[in-house]
Amino acid sequence: MRQFEKPATSLTARRPAAAVTLAAVAAALLTGCGSHPTGAGAPTASGSAGPCGATQPSPTGGAPVPSGLARDGVRITAVGPACAQYEVTNPGTEPYDVTVVFSRSPGTGGGAPENVTRTVTALAPGATTTGRLDLTGPTPARPGTTPRVEIVKVRSVPSAEAPQPGGPCPPSGLRLYADEGDAAMGLRAVGLHLRNCGTATVDLDGYPTLQLLDPQHRPVDGVRLLSGGAGIATGTGADDPPQKIALRPGEGARTTLVWRNTTGDGAPVNAPYVRVRATPDAAPVMVTPELDLGTTGRLGVGAWAREDPGAQPPATRPPTQAG
Repeated sequence: MRQFEKPATSLTARRPAAAVTLAAVAAALLTGCGSHPTGAGAPTASGSAGPCGATQPSPTGGAPVPSGLARDGVRITAVGPACAQYEVTNPGTEPYDVTVVFSRSPGTGGGAPENVTRTVTALAPGATTTGRLDLTGPTPARPGTTPRVEIVKVRSVPSAEAPQPGGPCPPSGLRLYADEGDAAMGLRAVGLHLRNCGTATVDLDGYPTLQLLDPQHRPVDGVRLLSGGAGIATGTGADDPPQKIALRPGEGARTTLVWRNTTGDGAPVNAPYVRVRATPDAAPVMVTPELDLGTTGRLGVGAWAREDPGAQPPATRPPTQAG
């Protein structure tokens, strides 16, 4: 946990970081559609190719599987002209929400690759779930060719700390989430949005408490958290002075994270996850702003400010519910 430079107010998060690394799972030819949770000792399918075509290479004899086919607990198990099948596992000790970004291209002579995102929610410890990607549109493969499908990125957050921009109000009565952000000429800015969906007024005073985490959910050290964004760039919306806000039910607030990904001497710092507490006693929420801090070692954090009541959370893709 990093402390803000004066005069910001920062408190230490009370929940330890989840140290979960999703490992690659054993091969299994999947023959159905949709999502199918399994667990330890559950039967797996085998035999000839299923409706999605040829089985992909499996980790046998210690040989590694290419990262495009297996990464962080996700594995593409079969690819055919019309669909691809994959599986996701959670070897951790608590439920996780797992988001996977796939790249699919139509194959030889086809169009440019396009990304497809899938999310599995509340994947139980030790469980594996399977899914299927439709490869028939909008640019289907040419006849006689098989599309190319790869895993681009995998992100996972504890289900108890997952952002909830929509749906029922969380038990905390506070809805906190990150927006898509903005990037230009190496400058990055991501907004954190807070909505009081409960029944009691919440007092905000100053800055949220942040804990930066690496891809394995380990705390990131050596990053200076600056009060406001002026130390990074002006005009980002993170420069207002801290103020006390009585956030009544139905009202919202926002803050902004600002950084540059300039790279010089030293090792670049990447912190895809940030655990956020809106107030000292608020439940933690883990957002994924993908902080690519380069070698700058600095992150500007704006103070909470009131947000337009008409602000709406971003549209989200329907998740795949596991379990």
